[in-house]
Amino acid sequence: MKLLQLYAAMKSDLQAIEDQMAQTVTSDLPILSETSLHLLKAGGKRIRPVLVLLAGKFGNYSMESLKKVAVPLELIHMATLVHDDVIDDAETRRGQLTVKSKWDNRIAMFTGDYIYAKALTVITELDKPRIHQILSGAIVQMCIGEMEQIRDFFNVDQSIRNYLRRIRRKTALLIAISCQLGAMAADAPARTSHALYRFGYNVGMLFQITDDLLDLCGTEKAIGKPPGSDLRQGNITLPVLYALQEDSIREQLLKEIALIRESEGTANSAVAVKLVRSSRGIKTAENMAERYLAKALKALDSLPDIPAKRNLTDIARFVAKRSY
Repeated sequence: MKLLQLYAAMKSDLQAIEDQMAQTVTSDLPILSETSLHLLKAGGKRIRPVLVLLAGKFGNYSMESLKKVAVPLELIHMATLVHDDVIDDAETRRGQLTVKSKWDNRIAMFTGDYIYAKALTVITELDKPRIHQILSGAIVQMCIGEMEQIRDFFNVDQSIRNYLRRIRRKTALLIAISCQLGAMAADAPARTSHALYRFGYNVGMLFQITDDLLDLCGTEKAIGKPPGSDLRQGNITLPVLYALQEDSIREQLLKEIALIRESEGTANSAVAVKLVRSSRGIKTAENMAERYLAKALKALDSLPDIPAKRNLTDIARFVAKRSY
């Protein structure tokens, strides 16, 4: 079953999650409802809720329990996006104005905080303390990852290892626990939830590296933002780090990055993007992404051969090949 077919087959359950998210963030304060629903209405791939539901197939599938995991995880993801747009001074996301752009930074920060808090009220309805512990620990790590990214803005001397540790915290961890907690909420065996965590972790690493590649190689129409946005914000991603290892372009690329930094992100990044595209950095990053794909698929080997296992394979392959 391919991805569009999978989403169609899960349509009613995903709609229930969508409705619950909207209901959860709706407030008696009109502006808070409007800002909180703004990004929700813009849509998204909803990868995390889909992973929660598929992981639940390996146990006792119950939408009542799984909703209490899928909804907060997607809301937490949304809250991080609202905060990220303030940090990155981003004008658009998913082809729409960001909360900070349509309103202002203060409104955006409190909107993100509100969505975070509402997410936690949902998961506390699930009487499984271990799930609460895992989620709270993940949020701590995500915050550390965000701080590490801010610390490393325009840091052209950071190591590949530092980059990988940062994206593990910022991106991979939430995808990993989407799989793990979905299985735990469905009372799947511990070995199953552990295997699903490993699958989700590797898909998460793959997802972020693919995202970094798309920022450099995608089109504005496809990715919803101008190519090179990460560079303009000071985010030195994997393809750029690899490109900087090439003596033939390192000096020129460093000059372009310095110009962007001095202009506080207003300079055109087209030359820097062109340099990275012409380097081996793109192919080297693609090779690393392929290794994470292989690890993700390997993690599924020990799981029962049910349709959900094949669905997870399709998702991993989609993440590897996505163009948006």
